[in-house]
Amino acid sequence: MKKILIGILIAAVLGTAAFFSFGNKDDEIKYRMEKAVRGDIVATVTATGTVNAVTTVLVGTQVSGTIKNIHVDFNSPVKKGQVIALIDPATFDAQVAQARANLLSAQANLEKSETALIDAKRTMDRNRELLLKNLIARSDLDTAETNYGTAKAQVGVSKAEIAQREAAFKIAETNLGYTKILSPVDGVVISRNVDIGQTVAASFQTPTLFTIAQDLTKMQINTSVDEADIGNISVGQDVEFNVDAYPDVIFRGTVEQARNSPIIVQNVVTYDVVIKVDNSELKLKPGMTANVSIVLQSKKDVLMVPNASLRFSPAAKDKGRMQGQQKEKGPGVWVLENDKAKRISVKTGISDGNYTELVSGGISEGQELIVESLVKQKNNASAPRPRF
Repeated sequence: MKKILIGILIAAVLGTAAFFSFGNKDDEIKYRMEKAVRGDIVATVTATGTVNAVTTVLVGTQVSGTIKNIHVDFNSPVKKGQVIALIDPATFDAQVAQARANLLSAQANLEKSETALIDAKRTMDRNRELLLKNLIARSDLDTAETNYGTAKAQVGVSKAEIAQREAAFKIAETNLGYTKILSPVDGVVISRNVDIGQTVAASFQTPTLFTIAQDLTKMQINTSVDEADIGNISVGQDVEFNVDAYPDVIFRGTVEQARNSPIIVQNVVTYDVVIKVDNSELKLKPGMTANVSIVLQSKKDVLMVPNASLRFSPAAKDKGRMQGQQKEKGPGVWVLENDKAKRISVKTGISDGNYTELVSGGISEGQELIVESLVKQKNNASAPRPRF
């Protein structure tokens, strides 16, 4: 009987020890670790934008009519002053002829008025001599002087009419000239919006017939930078970007302008940042979407820690097992020391979104840092609840 009691007592002791041993293992905190590394780090601001020609000219028409000829097409190179399209000039030719005829008529009227003025002056002078000899009445001289004044005024009216007809003639000739659509710059046609036989109307607003890019070897990207990042942007910063057409090619440019005018869309404020790009190989085309990284600062061969290690914070229930329960403010990382987590305050520098430069804090290269707490779920946590 005594042996039985001793056996039971030994079993109870072993069971209690096993319970606490397994319980501690279940409650043991495990972590995912990453190392502090040394390398190059680049702080950037990312944005998206559209590739555009530096100078894009919209070519329209100032007169209405039917397109008679088109001399260029998409991608056609053009020179300044080159005729690229022609509006049917028949109506405008007729208007020029009519204006010319009106001008000739006005000039003839001037000659007639000048002749009448000479005759009126001759009559007036004759009547003055006759009045001195008392051969005519005073009223006859008054009538002659009135006729002379009227004839002189008519000459002025005829001269004004000539000026008016000359202006109308110039307008008709100008409108006739506008039937020839000329290229205002040297460049390349990137858009053609009309066809032969199409009628264009310039009554209310000038229609756009062609879009000409002045120089496709020099492009610019118009990006929208968030208001939180615009303070870090300055002229001359280096830019790297790619486009979907060449996903493996990194293009480079520089910030040319950060515009002050805000762009507000659904209460989101952005600013237009213009990036200057060399396109000597003509790979970039107007309208391409560019994924842009504006380089704010870069450093080589610096100690870096994962951003996840700076974000890590132990759960409230685990803090009793942590070492160094300091309440320091500012950035810090957690390391394992004697199988317990310990917080170390650090001073950080620039970040590339994944890693952050470590300026000081006693962390060495290759040291493992806590980035995540791995909580082991109990078996009964996932067991289905009974239904009643």
